[in-house]
Amino acid sequence: MPSTTTAARRARTRRPAGMPSPWGMFLRGFIKHPVMVGSVMPSTQKLIDKMLSRVDWANTKLFVEYGPGVGTFCPTVLSHMAPDAHYIAIDTNPDFIRYLRHTITDKRFFAVHGSAADVRQIIADHGHEHADYMLSGLPFSTLPDGVGPTIASETFAALRPGGAFLVYQFSPKVKDFLIPHADRIDHAMEWWNVPPAQLYWAWKD
Repeated sequence: MPSTTTAARRARTRRPAGMPSPWGMFLRGFIKHPVMVGSVMPSTQKLIDKMLSRVDWANTKLFVEYGPGVGTFCPTVLSHMAPDAHYIAIDTNPDFIRYLRHTITDKRFFAVHGSAADVRQIIADHGHEHADYMLSGLPFSTLPDGVGPTIASETFAALRPGGAFLVYQFSPKVKDFLIPHADRIDHAMEWWNVPPAQLYWAWKD
């Protein structure tokens, strides 16, 4: 018999007939937009669990993700969130947004086609002033000039005091984007991932 968490994840995700598999979508997205996707393989469950381990779910009303891709993090985040919490996933790739809207049926989840640089306007459009936690797998070091610093600045402006910007990357250069804004930064590695990933928790105290 499946666990409660497993059952909850299955209830909130589905793949309608005719929709490609997550692997197929992810590979297609990487081929079309390699600079924005950052990896040819989705994150492992070990990375997901480790990255989310410091989230205070009881005090999370809004969780925001940049670059959700095919929704690798989505089932785990939704399985932890409170019934009245919201989850906004922002991606510039319309194929990924279309895929998420068709496969994730949870009413707390909103897939938004847009830029992370506009995060404050996006969360305001959904009735929120601040986000509690924000997650990103965007490849900051390969984004167009000026985009990375803008996203970092707008993220911390949108983050509530006590919240954190959760970042997983394959290059430690992302820390340069976090240092000007974060009050403190925690770091770890996740070796059970392809490739091994740098994990950062950048806190707004």
